[in-house]
Amino acid sequence: MDGLLLFAHGARDPAWAQPFERVAERLRAARPQTPLALAYLEFMSPGIEEAAETLAAAGCTRVHVLPLFLGTGGHVRRDIPPLLDSLRERHGASVSWELHPPLGEHEAVLQAMCDACLEPLTSR
Repeated sequence: MDGLLLFAHGARDPAWAQPFERVAERLRAARPQTPLALAYLEFMSPGIEEAAETLAAAGCTRVHVLPLFLGTGGHVRRDIPPLLDSLRERHGASVSWELHPPLGEHEAVLQAMCDACLEPLTSR
């Protein structure tokens, strides 16, 4: 069974996470049969280890890890790969962890950002 692990940076202000929580809620409503977890790199819970355990316990044998970052910066290049290596060591062949490009590199997201930027200029 495939699962989805959304991975965001985290912040000290809990309000920062609200958009990510809304995305997770919408995904759960759209795909209730797909196990989904939202995790944070720092400052917030759950961390990636706890979220990964939840997905593995739900029976996921493949987990798609989607960084909720705008681009491939230091966190995506340096921080996430060792975290996934640790998960691979812990779970062995029972779960595969597949890292996908950051959300901001998806064409649909780029277009949505452009549309949102143009909205104030077109609404009267």
